[in-house]
Amino acid sequence: MNEIWISAIGLCCTSIIGSIIGFLFKKLPHKWNDTILGYCAGLMLAASTLGLIVPAFEHSSSNTYIIVVISVIVGALFLNLLDYITPHMHYITGLDKEEHKNNRSLNNVLLFVMAIAIHKLPEGIAAGVSINNTIDDESSLLVSLSIALQNIPEGIVIIAPLILAGVSNLRTLLIAISIGILEIIGVFIGYGLGNISEYLLPFMLAIAGGAMLYVTSDEMIPETHSHGYQKQATYALLLGFMTFIIMEKLY
Repeated sequence: MNEIWISAIGLCCTSIIGSIIGFLFKKLPHKWNDTILGYCAGLMLAASTLGLIVPAFEHSSSNTYIIVVISVIVGALFLNLLDYITPHMHYITGLDKEEHKNNRSLNNVLLFVMAIAIHKLPEGIAAGVSINNTIDDESSLLVSLSIALQNIPEGIVIIAPLILAGVSNLRTLLIAISIGILEIIGVFIGYGLGNISEYLLPFMLAIAGGAMLYVTSDEMIPETHSHGYQKQATYALLLGFMTFIIMEKLY
């Protein structure tokens, strides 16, 4: 039970810390924005594959491998479906314009917050599900650690759009706290789902991994390649990926 609280509080606090640091860098240049997001994308890519999808296969038998593959796709399709009601996060963090035919009447700030929330909730769920991974107890919090690590730089780059949209510092901070609390909720949801049945655990791991892969590929990487700084972002992604591997070896 302690692992759940450590994961939940850790994700919440690092998300808030990143947002607070973001107030000091309100006009972060695209070059650094893309580099930071590239590093985050590398962490997320490694966490989703090595921390969730690979353990999903390890928990299952060869007879159920196809179900694990389908579960990964289901996780991606779930977030794909949510794209119809919220904007793509990579357009918003880049402060570029995008037309949303299905939600023109919604406030732009609300759309932004919804996009972040949809991004953060699967992270919390993935962290919660991964705690149920009993194959290697010492690394059960590794996914949570990688997400917490990337929460800080990610929190920095999502503050600028809120400030530039005219949201006050206090309301921006409250939004950051709310997003952190959402990750706490996600951790407990993920842990509960993964704890329902040992038989269901590999499929919950795979669904969480698929959702994180979707976010990384559809939201984070496109943003890092949209302003002409893709080389820096690519090397930052590699650094983030290797950071996760080093943490896995150390823990």
